[in-house]
Formats: sequence, C-alpha cells, structure tokens
Amino acid sequence: MIEFMLQGQNFPFMVSLTVMIMIACLEGVTTMIGMGLSSMIESFMPDIDLYPDHPDISTTGILTKAFGWVRMGQVPFLIILIVFLTVFGLAGLLIQSVSMKITGHLLPGIIASGITLPLTLPLVRAITGVIGRIMPKDETEAVTEKSFIGRVAVITLGKASKNNPAQAKLRDKFGTTHYVMVEPDMEDEAFQQGDQVLIVSQTSSGYKAIQNPLAALQDIE
Repeated sequence: MIEFMLQGQNFPFMVSLTVMIMIACLEGVTTMIGMGLSSMIESFMPDIDLYPDHPDISTTGILTKAFGWVRMGQVPFLIILIVFLTVFGLAGLLIQSVSMKITGHLLPGIIASGITLPLTLPLVRAITGVIGRIMPKDETEAVTEKSFIGRVAVITLGKASKNNPAQAKLRDKFGTTHYVMVEPDMEDEAFQQGDQVLIVSQTSSGYKAIQNPLAALQDIE
C-alpha cells in the first residue's frame, strides 16, 4: 500500500493529502495559543456574500462564481480548503487504484489529476453544504457580515497607520475570539500594540477603527 501511494504518478494526490494534514496540524497549534489560523485567514479574504442557489443573486467573474459555488461565505475558507485537498487526494488515489486493477498500470499524474478535479468539485460542494447546515449559523455569519462594527478590538501585533493595517483581536457576541486586520479611519491617526480601538467600518480586506472613545467599552478577557 505504501509503495503504491509513493509512486510518482500519485505525486499530486500525496502532496494534496500532505498539505491537508499540515494545515490541520497548524490550525490545532494556532488555536491552542489563541490565534486561530481560520480566523486569521478569514480576515484577509474579501467579503463574499454569494448564494448561487438563490435566483435573485447575480455574480460577476468566474473566480467569484466558483467561490460562491463551493459555498464561500457560508463555510469558512479553511474548511473548504481542507475538504478540497482531502477529496482530491483520496479520489485521485482511488482512481489510480482502479486503473491499476483494470490495466495493470497507473495513469500519468497529469491525466489522473485532470480526471479527478471535475469529480472533486461537486463532492466538495456537497460536503460543504452538509457542513454549512451543521455549523451554528450565527457564528459562521459573524465573520462574513458587518457584525464586528461597533465592537472594541485590541491591537495585538504591529503598528497600524493609514493603509498599513495591523492585527487586532476582538470577541463577537458569542464570546468567540477573532483576529482581524485593522487600520485607522483618520489620516493622521496611528495605533500601537495594546491600544483599544472601536471598529467603525469594513473594508475589502479588514476594518477601519478609531481610538476607543469610552472607557466603558472594554474588551473583556
């Protein structure tokens, strides 16, 4: 079995599974130290609010449609990525196993990948659909919607200035910690590590904030 998996023709699928395992381990480690990889990645992702099954939603761009089709915005990006890598890797190995049994030979890696990819995407959509129904709705929507506006965040890494965001930590109404990128709303303002800031608006890649105007508005540890 190990010899079969390590064949050169299976390289794309073994890389896919290896990357999936590495991401899962990294997510576990970052979650343990209070910096969830999923939350950090989501803060860099554009705000995609797409529901292709809804007849009134119009989308532009092939990439945007593809993201919406695999339920980006309904399910965290990191989960979609892990599902894709897992399904692609396992499906590819299965196809190669069938080819070996029928013909006695493995398919070239590029041909096997070309066959596997069209089979992978519908499976990813189906699996993320199940995950989207299982996950608490309010928690998944908290990242994609503007629910962070009006909440206090703490600058945790770097110095934030206009067009130069820094990492900040905040908590949603469920008490879940999120890491987002924040920059000052005012041109001449800057935030230092440890500053308490008030989120006032959302941008394509993060949020704008002002210095916390009220001492009563505190990030509760």
